[in-house]
Amino acid sequence: MEDKRITRRQFIRDSAVVAAGVAAGLGVAGGESAKAAAGGAVDTSKILSYNPNMEYRRLGKTNLMVSAVGLGGHSGSRDKERHDIVSHCLDAGINFIDSTGSGELERDLRALAGRRNKVYFGISQTGREPRNPEFRTAKKLIGVLDDMLRRAKMEYTDLWRITMYEPGGRHSFNTSYESVEALTRAKKQGKARFIGFSSHDRRWFKFIIEYFPEVEVILFPFTTMSKAAPKDSLFPALKKCDVGAFGIKPFAAGSLFTRGREENYRRARLAIRYILYTNTVLPIPGFNNASEVDNVAKAVMERRELDLKEKVELDNAASDMWAKLPAEYQWLKDWEYV
Repeated sequence: MEDKRITRRQFIRDSAVVAAGVAAGLGVAGGESAKAAAGGAVDTSKILSYNPNMEYRRLGKTNLMVSAVGLGGHSGSRDKERHDIVSHCLDAGINFIDSTGSGELERDLRALAGRRNKVYFGISQTGREPRNPEFRTAKKLIGVLDDMLRRAKMEYTDLWRITMYEPGGRHSFNTSYESVEALTRAKKQGKARFIGFSSHDRRWFKFIIEYFPEVEVILFPFTTMSKAAPKDSLFPALKKCDVGAFGIKPFAAGSLFTRGREENYRRARLAIRYILYTNTVLPIPGFNNASEVDNVAKAVMERRELDLKEKVELDNAASDMWAKLPAEYQWLKDWEYV
């Protein structure tokens, strides 16, 4: 097995060197793309799993160059299936994996066996976070991270993100403060290279990234219906604070799709093209099989802007998607405006 792990001490040292050596830029919105960079401004040899057919964008103040599409969780649960999905992601140049929930962490690491150094790995533990009243102190949350790292046999993770209430605004300031304290403590201890939050509350996010400059990455829903709010949008704050953003549920938990495979694949490509054209978030869809990975990688290579016919097609598909949303995902409608 290939083993290129580094110790936590080496990680702390090297991260400081890299951060100091990378020029500051904008976040995802307006950030530099490895595909579009002129004059070799981006050193592609430093990009994990680099593929010239994939686009890479700077993830805010982390300075990581992350693939325009990442791999989300909650899908492809069998080991053989997940191994094939991860293999196709690496071949396509996808270099970010988000793992959350019981069993996903171990499953994804088994799928990555011998290849852990080829991706940026983000983790979260559903159920043992501030949504559960037992886990609303920095001490408790650090204990959860320690347990995840122990189970994963890792000294550190690339991204630790804490998932808050939906909406996050239901938390008290003290809970928010304790959560940030846990994140910053983990980073200082070398247990997480970068830190952030996941929530379904736009206004809470705006507060948290403006009040706590320690926050580097956030994850929130972004579907084919999502667009910048005409007033008090989150995106100016992301840009001002140089915070990276991942978009979860780009296919609205599968509600975008019909029963026809080819139509589903076309809708998926249209959705990815739309989201990437907004130049706001990096979508991290879940994949059920390797061919879905290849389909999304194809979308990255296609013309980005939709023509009039494609816009009408996607609008109709999105209307169907909205109508088909199951009861447990009605909250996605709250993210029509970001």
